[in-house]
Amino acid sequence: MEWFEVKIKVRYSETDQMAIAYHGNYFSWFEVARTEMIRGIGTSYKEMEEHGVLLPVIDVSCQYKVSAKYDDELVVRVKCTKYNGIRMDFAYEIIREADQALIATGATKHAWIDKKYRPVRLGKIVPAIHKKLLQELEK
Repeated sequence: MEWFEVKIKVRYSETDQMAIAYHGNYFSWFEVARTEMIRGIGTSYKEMEEHGVLLPVIDVSCQYKVSAKYDDELVVRVKCTKYNGIRMDFAYEIIREADQALIATGATKHAWIDKKYRPVRLGKIVPAIHKKLLQELEK
């Protein structure tokens, strides 16, 4: 799978007194990129939830390289690194657009569950979405 990119500008409310982006915002930026990537392959979290499946984060990591600062334009890159119908993992890169500095890297791991929080195989519950994900991973 190729990298999917989303552009984000660091807002004032996302910074501390030193105009540096608060570390917790990186996880929100990961989520924005992941959500848009899923929308880009022809589905959405809303559609998945309507079919009774959820994709919670079960593990997350972030390695901070250089500080992102107020008004920086960032490119958040995401790609799926693992999909087996039960689990789905993603890798992330955050790059400052102006100088192409690598700001951070990260990863999230997810598990498909139903609304009773039980693990499920996506292909059995929503075969059409499962097929879209497999096709995207083959690229």
